[in-house]
Amino acid sequence: MADQEELKQKLTKEQYEVTQNAATEMPFSGEYDDFYQEGIYVDVVSGEPLFSSRDKYDAGCGWPSFTKTLSKDSVTRSYDSSHFMHRTEVRSKQANSHLGHVFTDGPIDQGGLRYCINSASLKFIPVDKLAEKGYGEYAQLFE
Repeated sequence: MADQEELKQKLTKEQYEVTQNAATEMPFSGEYDDFYQEGIYVDVVSGEPLFSSRDKYDAGCGWPSFTKTLSKDSVTRSYDSSHFMHRTEVRSKQANSHLGHVFTDGPIDQGGLRYCINSASLKFIPVDKLAEKGYGEYAQLFE
């Protein structure tokens, strides 16, 4: 994993603050909030695959929302009581990047979860670039 100085060079200030210091981007400001191309979303720090566009939906909350992760093992969850709230924080497993939170108010017919994720913690890989970028195994999700 990159050290903090390397990360500050690699990431934008907002990406760094979100992933390393658990900041939250302003609602409706993230590049992936109103974004619906087909592909996968990976951790901006490690490139670890996290979410599929097939599981993305408009929750109206101002952040990209997903019903599930690509793999049950790609994220960790922990209790978060910051800002006088009771939430479940979601972090990438490999890089420990803060991604956002998971709530139980998602679509019932898809499991009831809403992964509310900061755009700044994600990088989008379009379907036609999956193989080129080393994520070819995920192309089958879009066939």
